[in-house]
Amino acid sequence: MYFAALLARTEDGWEASDTELDDVETLSDLADLARESSPEEDTVLVLIEQEDAWFGVVRVDGEDDPRIYVSDAAAAARSAYGELLLTDELLGREPGAADGPDLDELDLDGTEDGESEADDDGDEEGGTGDAVPHSPVGDSEILDDLGISEKELRSLDAEDALGSIAEALGASEVLETVR
Repeated sequence: MYFAALLARTEDGWEASDTELDDVETLSDLADLARESSPEEDTVLVLIEQEDAWFGVVRVDGEDDPRIYVSDAAAAARSAYGELLLTDELLGREPGAADGPDLDELDLDGTEDGESEADDDGDEEGGTGDAVPHSPVGDSEILDDLGISEKELRSLDAEDALGSIAEALGASEVLETVR
C-alpha cells in the first residue's frame, strides 16, 4: 500500500491533493504532474510513502530539474513507485550503465542473488558499487529553506515522516484532508 500527495505552495499557504501514480512511468512524468498542479510555478512537493518502509520527497520549483530525497534506497528499489525516484544519478551510477544491478533481481535483504550477507567485507564505500544502499539517498537539504534541516529529515521515521513534514510546513491539516 502506498500514499502519494502533492503539496503546492500558493500565496494563501499550502494546497494538497492526493494523486495516483499508476499512470506515471518516469521521473519526468512525475515532475510534469507536479508542475500541472501549480500554474504559478510555485514550489510543489510530491510526498510518497510506501507501507511505512520508506518515504520519498520530490521537489519541483518551476521548470528547474526535480530534486529528490529517498529515505531508504533499498526498500524503495523493491517498489515500482520507488524505482521512479531511484535514477542512475541518484544512485551514483553512470546513466544506462549495463553493469549496475537489475533492481528486480535484488533479494528482499538487499543482496543480489547468490551473494550472502557474510560475503560483505563491511566496505560499503568503494566496493563494487552494485548494491543499492539501505540508507537515504538524494538531496537531504531539499527542505532546508522550508524549515526542515538535513538532520531533521534524516531522522524522520518512515512510519510518520509525511505527517511530520507537513506539520513542519504548516500543512498538516491540508494533507490530512487528502489522506
